[in-house]
Amino acid sequence: MKEHLIVKVKSGSPADEAGIRKGDRLISLNDKPISDIFDYDFITTDISLDVGIKKEDGSEKIYHIDKDEDEDLGLIFPESLMDNYKSCYNNCIFCFIDQNPPGMRETIYFKDDDSRLSFLQGNYITMTNMKDSEIDRIIEYKLAPINISVHTTNPELRCSMLHNRFAGTILERIRRLYNAEIPMNGQIVLCKGINDGNELRRSLTDLLEFAPVMRSVSVVPVGLTKYRDGLCQLEKFNKEDSGQVIDIIEEIQEEAFKRYGIHFAHASDEWYITAEREVPEETRYDGYNQIENGVGMTRLLMEDFSNAVEEVLDFKLDKKRHKPRFFLRPHEKVYDDLLRKNRGRVVSSFSGVLATGSSSFVKKELKRLRPDIRFNVYPVQNKFFGPDITVTGLLTGQDILSTLKDKQLGDTLLVPASCLKAGEEIFLDDMSLAELGSALQVKTIIVKSYGIDYLRNIVGV
Repeated sequence: MKEHLIVKVKSGSPADEAGIRKGDRLISLNDKPISDIFDYDFITTDISLDVGIKKEDGSEKIYHIDKDEDEDLGLIFPESLMDNYKSCYNNCIFCFIDQNPPGMRETIYFKDDDSRLSFLQGNYITMTNMKDSEIDRIIEYKLAPINISVHTTNPELRCSMLHNRFAGTILERIRRLYNAEIPMNGQIVLCKGINDGNELRRSLTDLLEFAPVMRSVSVVPVGLTKYRDGLCQLEKFNKEDSGQVIDIIEEIQEEAFKRYGIHFAHASDEWYITAEREVPEETRYDGYNQIENGVGMTRLLMEDFSNAVEEVLDFKLDKKRHKPRFFLRPHEKVYDDLLRKNRGRVVSSFSGVLATGSSSFVKKELKRLRPDIRFNVYPVQNKFFGPDITVTGLLTGQDILSTLKDKQLGDTLLVPASCLKAGEEIFLDDMSLAELGSALQVKTIIVKSYGIDYLRNIVGV
């Protein structure tokens, strides 16, 4: 039976009032063993609990606790999962972690394939290391949504792409979740000449049978760094290839919309940019539920920024009737204050070379509102991973510094949050945001990938 060290008991919580203390170990809830945080969260919704505790002296005691259904028991554990992360059993031909350079922090080389992180952090999992009992638990606890790395529904091809002889049962596992009505999202990493073309059409057609319980499937191009010695030789998608991928996806979208009223299959922004096509209108993204896979980020930024500009312009024309939602002081002096403040302000930012189109749109829209403000956006070529990596989120501090060191940055440098480690101000190469700002001698501000966040910080609110 697992024991879980308690590192803190919240003051005044039911556990605290019952006498449970820091240093005790949780061994059971209502006489059931606790594997991880999901067992703990599910059982502690009960209003009556028998909490099995092992004290520091080795003695065991049962604490009976009555509480409200939505009341937190009050126990804190060392790890958020109450367990170790599960590593990946696969050796995928497209794995990005295998393409990392040496000398980076240890956590960057860890391959996780843990279903629990799918629910907690939105990670995509292959389901190859899941036991039937784990799927049973997902169904029992109604955990959702689960994000699945499908890549292909062809059993033989999936085994080959993942280098795992157990990988071919993905449709059977998806069907179990579908029958239990567990919401899902899918992902396909596309490799040229392997799972594209008719294989892509087959995969999307197969997965469409699980809609609308499977809410969406994103298709993203394989990321290829310069560190691929000894790995499967993969090719970059060109303009013509990208257009063909979009055509297949839009064919499936049309069928999905007829049958279910959703577009279901989504191409990440890279496909449209590489194919030199306009990104789809906002309604085609079904609420942006694949935004973390780079699906619709360009459209969302453009729409959000344009809407914010329009609202401020409307407020300028009729201050008495309009109250702006986006700014900090909702009274009629707000726009006049903005005009007076930071007149002639110079602000800079940067992006991966893929995002130059949306950057141009932002600059054009800004001119409608504040033509006196100069906004520079500098494209940064990825020398760390190689020129084929073009997204902003994989830029390193050293490449940003190298590009910007001789540029006119003005008052402030806006740093996209996607470049930084979650919860920390550190780039992929371990350069800190403070080190970047000090080297460039400029004030740095982290901005989210929303148009309004950019507008606020460009204007200087």
